[in-house]
Amino acid sequence: MRLLKKELNLEKCPILYHRDFTSESVESDFDIRGGEWTVVNNWLVGKNRDNSAAMIISKDNYFGNVMLDFKASTILPCTHDINAMWSGNWDYETNTRGTAYVAGIQGWWHGKVGFEKSPNYELNVATPLFNFHPGKVYHIQMGSIDGHVFIIVDGNLILEVTDPNPIDTSENGKIGFEAYCTQVRFSDLYIKGIDYDVTDENYSPEF
Repeated sequence: MRLLKKELNLEKCPILYHRDFTSESVESDFDIRGGEWTVVNNWLVGKNRDNSAAMIISKDNYFGNVMLDFKASTILPCTHDINAMWSGNWDYETNTRGTAYVAGIQGWWHGKVGFEKSPNYELNVATPLFNFHPGKVYHIQMGSIDGHVFIIVDGNLILEVTDPNPIDTSENGKIGFEAYCTQVRFSDLYIKGIDYDVTDENYSPEF
């Protein structure tokens, strides 16, 4: 997958975590921080009626450049917000998300593929140019390389952005999923390190 000045070697990315979602794996590997989260036939199902980020987050940290690789869909009649976070931390006293990269599809109130950086949310990027179908299962890959954030859906690069002040991934390593006034489901989660090559960018004359 070609990114700006990088070639992402998707088949070579090392697997840091992979387990089927079961009641046992969720209890041992994740913390529920809001909403209702259950497991149905190896799908992690999140429900939340409030306009808030009801999160389930990893107990372990995954430091460094990481990518989340998973399948997901909304659960009809819900039509929006398939969101995840990485390179994050959690304030357990206030039960709020701290530093993190957050990305998703069909969100940001207007059906956009988007990205935001918490907790200040001063860096936001979004586009409406993705033809989303509620209830459809999507293969989503999202992550970052030293602040170079990317979102890939069904093998197509949908969004990339470079953060001028990257998160310190040596100190922030939580990953998580979010239910924001919706019903969503996730499966086949892989947390991966990132294998990539730096590339040169240039044009060949066309005339």
